[in-house]
Amino acid sequence: MIAFLIKRLFHAFLVMFIISVISFAIQDNLGDPIQQMVGQSVPDSERAELREELGLNDPFMVQYLRFAKNAMHFDFGYSYFYGEPTIEVVLRHLPATLELVFATTVLIMLFSVPIGVYSAIKPRSPLSRLFMGVSIVGISIPVFLTAIVLIQIFAIGVQFTPFPVDTGWGSWLNGLLSTDGGMPAYGRGDVVHVVGTWSTNFASLEGLSYLVLPSISLASIMLPLFIRLIRAEMLEVLQSDYVKFAKAKGISMRRIYFVHALKNTMLPVITVGGVQIGTLVAYTILTETVFQWPGVGLMFLDAIERSDIPLIVTYLMIVGLIFVITNTLVDLIYGLVNPTVKLTGKPA
Repeated sequence: MIAFLIKRLFHAFLVMFIISVISFAIQDNLGDPIQQMVGQSVPDSERAELREELGLNDPFMVQYLRFAKNAMHFDFGYSYFYGEPTIEVVLRHLPATLELVFATTVLIMLFSVPIGVYSAIKPRSPLSRLFMGVSIVGISIPVFLTAIVLIQIFAIGVQFTPFPVDTGWGSWLNGLLSTDGGMPAYGRGDVVHVVGTWSTNFASLEGLSYLVLPSISLASIMLPLFIRLIRAEMLEVLQSDYVKFAKAKGISMRRIYFVHALKNTMLPVITVGGVQIGTLVAYTILTETVFQWPGVGLMFLDAIERSDIPLIVTYLMIVGLIFVITNTLVDLIYGLVNPTVKLTGKPA
């Protein structure tokens, strides 16, 4: 365990080093920081003096080492727009994104496992075919289009009347196809402050209602992938020798499906799923933009529009750190779930 942790920490440090170099190197391509800090009327002499004072004329390595030293203390500079440390701006927006990702993850786990297992157990049933067809559509539709459709149906409402209204059954069918809307689809609503900059939507029903449409929209990206992955792995496991042996011994099919087969099915799902769940932090950009969800994704786009370079770099560093932590936790969980795999990387 200790050797594994040391190895993973070394890999994490290497990845963060590469991310920091790339993040720092692209600053020059994002605009002139002096241009963002001073007005148009400031003479060139004062601009040159400010550039020298900030160390922008120093060699690249000198600037990077100064940046890395400050970054080790989570000091990424000050935001041009907010006029405060960028890490504070990110931490203020981060809870909204993490709560959205958490709600999305819960939806994915609740629906992908039973649907994937059922589709593997009864692959030729009409319901399984329906699930697979819908999953293909879900993978093909971009998240922003899903978000717009959800807003139109559940927030704005639709009135669809293809059947004659002069009959009872026609009015009833038209009612099923029409919605009144009313679901919240803008912002987070009234959140409950927990501690410091952390505020939550999970403390009230109203807050949870604001999470419904964004989390469903974000889940539409990963849910079809997880369903198809679980189904494919389950089908492969059900054809293995130990499952056939368990059937021959007379073990109940329920136990075979949900104890023996499902446990081995989840091993590759944990590996792939852990990485994919980490990418949800990046995927939230489009979802947060459509729903104006005040998370780090929306903050990142606003920072690009304002050429707020320190805030952009801070976002890249924090998201990179989240990926590193997620991957390390996935490896640990994989080793705990599968006792035949040692965390040292050697077979048991």
